[in-house]
Amino acid sequence: MFKPLQHTLKSVLLASLSGIIYIAPVAAQQAPSQQEDPSLKIYRATSTKVHDLVHTKLDVRFDYAKRYLIGKAWLTLKPHFYQTDSLTLDAKAMDIKQVDIVKGGRNIPLKYRYDSLQLHIALDKAYQRTESFIVYIDYVARPEEVKSEGSAAISEAKGLYFINPDSSVKNKPVQIWTQGETESSSAWFPTIDRTAQKSTEEISITVDKKYVTLSNGKLVSQKNNADGTRTDYWKMDLPHSPYLFMMAVGDFAIIKDQWKGKEVNYYVEKAYAPYAKAIFGNTPEMMTFYSNILGYEYPWAKYSQVVVRDYVSGAMENTTATIHGDFLQKTDRELLDNNNYNESVIAHELFHHWFGDLVTAESWSNLTLNESFADYSEYLWMAYKYGKDAADDHSYKSMQSYQKFAQYSGDKDLVRFHYHDKEDMFDAISYQKGGRILNMLRNVVGDSAFFKSLNLYLKTNAFKAAEAHQLRLAFEEVSGQDLNWFFNQWYFGQGYPVLDIRSSYDEAAKTVTVTVEQQQQGNKIFQLPVAIDVYAGGKKVRHKVTITDKVSTFTLPSELKPDLVNFDGDKVLLATKKENKDIDAYIFQYSHAPEYLDRREAIEACLKEQSSNPAALKVVAAALRDKFYGLRAMAINGLKLTDPAVKAATFATLQELAKKDENATVRAAALAQLGTLKDAKLTPIFEAAAKDRSYAAAGAALESLGALDLEKSYTLAKQMEKDSKGALSNAIAAIYAQKGNEADLDFFAKTFNEASGQDKLDAAIQYLSILSIVDNTDEVLKGVDGIKQMALLFNNKMVNNYLVSLLQPIARNKEEKAALASPDKKTGLLKQSEYMKKVASELKN
Repeated sequence: MFKPLQHTLKSVLLASLSGIIYIAPVAAQQAPSQQEDPSLKIYRATSTKVHDLVHTKLDVRFDYAKRYLIGKAWLTLKPHFYQTDSLTLDAKAMDIKQVDIVKGGRNIPLKYRYDSLQLHIALDKAYQRTESFIVYIDYVARPEEVKSEGSAAISEAKGLYFINPDSSVKNKPVQIWTQGETESSSAWFPTIDRTAQKSTEEISITVDKKYVTLSNGKLVSQKNNADGTRTDYWKMDLPHSPYLFMMAVGDFAIIKDQWKGKEVNYYVEKAYAPYAKAIFGNTPEMMTFYSNILGYEYPWAKYSQVVVRDYVSGAMENTTATIHGDFLQKTDRELLDNNNYNESVIAHELFHHWFGDLVTAESWSNLTLNESFADYSEYLWMAYKYGKDAADDHSYKSMQSYQKFAQYSGDKDLVRFHYHDKEDMFDAISYQKGGRILNMLRNVVGDSAFFKSLNLYLKTNAFKAAEAHQLRLAFEEVSGQDLNWFFNQWYFGQGYPVLDIRSSYDEAAKTVTVTVEQQQQGNKIFQLPVAIDVYAGGKKVRHKVTITDKVSTFTLPSELKPDLVNFDGDKVLLATKKENKDIDAYIFQYSHAPEYLDRREAIEACLKEQSSNPAALKVVAAALRDKFYGLRAMAINGLKLTDPAVKAATFATLQELAKKDENATVRAAALAQLGTLKDAKLTPIFEAAAKDRSYAAAGAALESLGALDLEKSYTLAKQMEKDSKGALSNAIAAIYAQKGNEADLDFFAKTFNEASGQDKLDAAIQYLSILSIVDNTDEVLKGVDGIKQMALLFNNKMVNNYLVSLLQPIARNKEEKAALASPDKKTGLLKQSEYMKKVASELKN
């Protein structure tokens, strides 16, 4: 499952909310309260296997009006080891009609007891582990009655979702889809809903003929029925865990692709069919890339991806049939601003088909075996397809996300057997921290051993469940090293090192002394293999050392005084580092040390001294043309154009970048910086850039133009309004908000109503900006109510807290405005204020 994080949280919505998540006061209070949680004292052992689920056969149809699934299930099972005469199945909020044992083609009724969560069945006899049996269940699944909560990663746990089933919402498709992780498949079919179970599968899905279906495995047959329905029969011949079972039903366009003769299909809404290849088209290349680096070819019969509405998470790696939230549906214009974010999601879910689907974490405590690998796969794909700088940028931001999470929510072990709820495992530790740990492990053992170890792990545990120790054993067998120290430190421990690094040169002894002090809280001392690169006399000499003490000192030979002592030369440590280098070292570092983080650190240091140090300003000016777009944009955003020297050194380059840079992010950043000058001579640049196909660049141009000529930008915004999304919509909204024209409310409402996921939250914020200044009570109440409904759909406390922080001051402003208003306006303003306070209170609680 993809947990976009700050980039990420598992829900795409939260992926982009890093600022909201991590500045919220509530988040900062979570860590101490958790220490008192009695649930944390429970050891979360892997569930005992009483039975093995062997095969699952389902026959399902739907009651749209009631949001029911009408199902029949045939489950083939056998005792795991010990003789047993009873069976317990997970089955949430179902109406159980009939339970039989199937023998000799006949159904024989069985006695059973059902408690709304589990079905307890008395078998017809005691079965040995060599005997399999088939249980038949006739049932109705009622997902709306499931009593279970979601998490920050998965906002609901109903298992089965009916989207707009009565077609009451205009321009919204009718869809049905499932979400099984963590243990919600048992909300739509009876099963043993545990990760360690593996079952083959077949499912017959009966739907109206106008809809298409998708499920695991291959579509074997389709049969038209006399009542206007059609039954699609899907078959999955390889075993996988119940939480990976899936269905999707809807009026999708299917864009066909292929990989080595296997079906690769993309299911999207018909409006996005022209863009499906632009969105998903690199999937076959990814399949080849991952198959090659792992030495284990993609094992499944097909690979399909479907985009659905109102998805409760970011994306989900259902075996052979990944579900994505509709944030992934983008036009070619939107993709210009995407900076490969979509591809990181696609890569993440595909890699799960080895790590998670082929080899599955045997318990949620071992979730790292699924999610850390999928997170790291994003790095692998970025490096292969877009270069190491892009991958390192992605990795650096992921590390920041984890560190912010740890700061505000408390750190935890990567493999943890104590948690409040299994949903809590889907966090920045299992994802971002785990991905960074894998990158360090790769650095410790070397590339060849790293991928050979992954190959051994996959081959040894294919179609089975595994725990972290099996990963360690694979690495030890390949590398010949005892890696307990690494796994105990990073997998079965928490925290990360905080390092203070100092270096000095002894001219007489011709030596460099590097002292590293670990300053993290607590008594934990990390063992850190690390490279120290000494640059002197035009040469770089690498020294590999291992930090083992609270204070470690290394004496390294150097005939000349170094220009730079570069600690962590490979830039792989998951750590906070204070290097105590002077600005001259950073100036040298930018031009001579090769890694993305080397250059980033140097740019950051030089930006701080751009106004006082001409050599530092020279680095900043050079960084405007850095080979990686992310560093170009960072340098642009950090410029102090109010300083005449900075402006003189960068102004011409900024204009060129605004017009011609190949990356939309850079063009947008340059246009925004130029906009801060409020120079009327730049008007032609902004007017021309407003026609940029990138929404980000066009939006930045429009806002910059607005700072010069609000009326001209307003007229232009009106012309651009019909084809506006993302940053351009935000810019138009900002222009309209400045005008405060009630006639523009329709734009805000339409943008908000048509948006989804993170875009919907952005649109809600813009909507509130105009609602805060208009007096039309009916429109204000309607808008606030829509935002409230969005919050209820997201079902996330951090989003609620953020909306509350916006609503409360607007409500106070309305009250203050009412105090000065005429009697006819006063009543309406007070009504607006009271409703905003009421909604804020509801969201807060």
